[in-house]
Amino acid sequence: MKSYRKELHFNIPTRRGFVNITPQVEAVLAESGIREGLCLVNAMNITASVFINDDESGLHRDYERWLERLAPEKPYSQYDHNGYEDNADAHLKRTVMGREVVVAVTGGRLDFGTWEQIFYGEFDGKRNKRVLVKIVGE
Repeated sequence: MKSYRKELHFNIPTRRGFVNITPQVEAVLAESGIREGLCLVNAMNITASVFINDDESGLHRDYERWLERLAPEKPYSQYDHNGYEDNADAHLKRTVMGREVVVAVTGGRLDFGTWEQIFYGEFDGKRNKRVLVKIVGE
């Protein structure tokens, strides 16, 4: 069995945003040479997320509105965590959206269902963040 590790780097210019990272993950898979196995993709920051869903702009706007209702950014005073930083809402949004995804690798390709794509979700942007891609298999 082989394993391959690579980090992707992001700096989203806004506080929140969603980026389809499927092409970058597919490129890492191609670099790895692994044809059968599993691909783990996880956000390496507590205020960012990796998730799988449809790449449809209306859905992304729905996420933004839904998450803001669940964990509104302001007023900052509503959160005990806020002190040095004003990002308590980002921690909560990440918890809802998840830390990582695992995708089967079959025939050297990510084995997705219909419309599935991998996304990076940013909830406290304007700074450097990392995403780990770890592929194991043969």
